[in-house]
Amino acid sequence: MTPAGTRPRRKISVGQRLLGGIGEIFITLGIVLLLFVAWELWWTNIDANRTQGEVTAQFAQQLEVGSSTGDDEDFGPAPIAKIPDGETFGIFYIPRFGKDFAHPVTNGVGMDVLNSVGIGHYPDTQAPGELGNFAVAAHRQTHGQVFWDIDKFKEGDEIYLQTNEGFYTYQWRSTEIVDPSQGEVLLPVPHQPGAEPSTSILTMTSCHPPFTTRMRIIAYSELVSWRPASAGPPAAIAELVAKTMKN
Repeated sequence: MTPAGTRPRRKISVGQRLLGGIGEIFITLGIVLLLFVAWELWWTNIDANRTQGEVTAQFAQQLEVGSSTGDDEDFGPAPIAKIPDGETFGIFYIPRFGKDFAHPVTNGVGMDVLNSVGIGHYPDTQAPGELGNFAVAAHRQTHGQVFWDIDKFKEGDEIYLQTNEGFYTYQWRSTEIVDPSQGEVLLPVPHQPGAEPSTSILTMTSCHPPFTTRMRIIAYSELVSWRPASAGPPAAIAELVAKTMKN
């Protein structure tokens, strides 16, 4: 008998226990998923930014740069930059991506490069200063999200690349969205198989839209000037170069 005024305790069925266990599993999986997303969207950026900062500083230490003359004189034609296998060979300065944007570029586009060093050069494409297509890739989100603002370029925007040879200045020309299978964007003349290049271009590639890998966004720029290291950096990035070289 149950005491007066109390209700008998309901017996929990096997089905109810099973549903309760399944519910706890889903809650646990949800927490794990949230932690994974936080790791992908937050921690990988912190970790990659730290690594990229270290690589940039190490590369900058070996560079010799003259004092800025405050002008943008073109010393062309530009020499062809040397790109050692699997090594960092330059620093990109892209004002459109932020006033302090200074990130290293390394030869290779494997995940060992893109997930840590940031910007990778497609080894089968041309080098800076060479006629044809100097093509690079970087993540748009996670792992430093180096190319997050690749869709923000405007007319007149310039992209600067510092190498041992000096400073290559590119000017943005156009942006397009393509299917991931359209590898012809990496040809010496994009989308034109067999065509002989007459200019030096920079092709930047990343995923599109953000947080997916469904498509690719491609930004094209053209080499417009070159300055030897001894002439100092272009005026627009002189302060940032000096800051980068001191780090």
